[in-house]
Amino acid sequence: MKILDDVKKIKKLDSKNMLGSLESLYYQIEEVFEIAKKMKLSGEYKKANRILVMGMGGSALGAHIIKTFNFDSLKLPLEIINGYHLPAYADKNTLVICSSYSGSTEEILNSAAEAKKKKTKLLIICSGGKLGEFAKLNKIPALIFTTNNNPCGSPRMGLGYSIFGQLLLFDKIGLIKFGKKEIDEVLQVIKTSDSRFGVNVSSANNPAKRLAEEVFGKSVWFVGAEHLIGNAHVAGNQMNENAKRFSGYFAIPELNHHLLEGMIYPKTNKSNLAFLLFTSNFYDLRVQKRFIITADVLNKNKIKNITYDCYLKTKLGQVCEVLVLGSYLSYYCGILQGIDPTAIPFVDYFKERLKK
Repeated sequence: MKILDDVKKIKKLDSKNMLGSLESLYYQIEEVFEIAKKMKLSGEYKKANRILVMGMGGSALGAHIIKTFNFDSLKLPLEIINGYHLPAYADKNTLVICSSYSGSTEEILNSAAEAKKKKTKLLIICSGGKLGEFAKLNKIPALIFTTNNNPCGSPRMGLGYSIFGQLLLFDKIGLIKFGKKEIDEVLQVIKTSDSRFGVNVSSANNPAKRLAEEVFGKSVWFVGAEHLIGNAHVAGNQMNENAKRFSGYFAIPELNHHLLEGMIYPKTNKSNLAFLLFTSNFYDLRVQKRFIITADVLNKNKIKNITYDCYLKTKLGQVCEVLVLGSYLSYYCGILQGIDPTAIPFVDYFKERLKK
């Protein structure tokens, strides 16, 4: 496992330079901030009474972060849809954000066409492609980014574009407050987190590398609550694709109402599972207590569990801290597995089959 402290070996295995994408999150955010500043939106967007975000995979992750981070401030209902179609209730009062990193995701192209037909208040975020052309042809406001700061090309590693691009769109409509002050805080947290979790920090002093070593060979399940539920979702997705690891997420308190009994069988749970619990001093005190008891129940079932206590002092800071941690963790897990973290052979196979 010493490979995690051998940068040359890491880069040799990382043939598509995912590390470069990890280290460019800061610049992705800077880029979308400059693009968003130049966008002009009509007052009609502020008349929406509900929000739909249409996106698949990495392109939808921004909305999950937004929904849980802004749970106590967002005044309109927000639904995230991963599919081809808009719900029946979508109408002229519905804000629809179609998000596709490539601009060629077939589900989102279809939902954008439906959104136009239903005369919704449509916005688009992408890097171009057919969705970018659709926006230009139909004069739909679009945040179109370059992808220059995501050298590996994977949408899941372009989260600076999708997460913060969507946050900035929400700010421009007046749904949340996310301007220069918040961006400056985010950028500072990204720098700080890179200095803790980055590849040049030795395993002895690097929480992300130590976590990767502790969960090696196990199916990893992320647990969050309140403002960090979206982060747990992101971490699970990235572990699936970067480490080729069976992984997912759960939220407390819902987890406590069913999952604890699921730890007993199969008996292989003891050797196959690991839980990473993201804790925060901002959680409701009752939720904080639930994390302690949840870990106790996992221990009684002899199932590996690790608690990560967020150290930053604001909710926004913690969201960014866990975002960077989860990204590096999935990357290191892939490296420890001896695989190129960027390659997604089964997703590529699936897409080829769809074309036939």
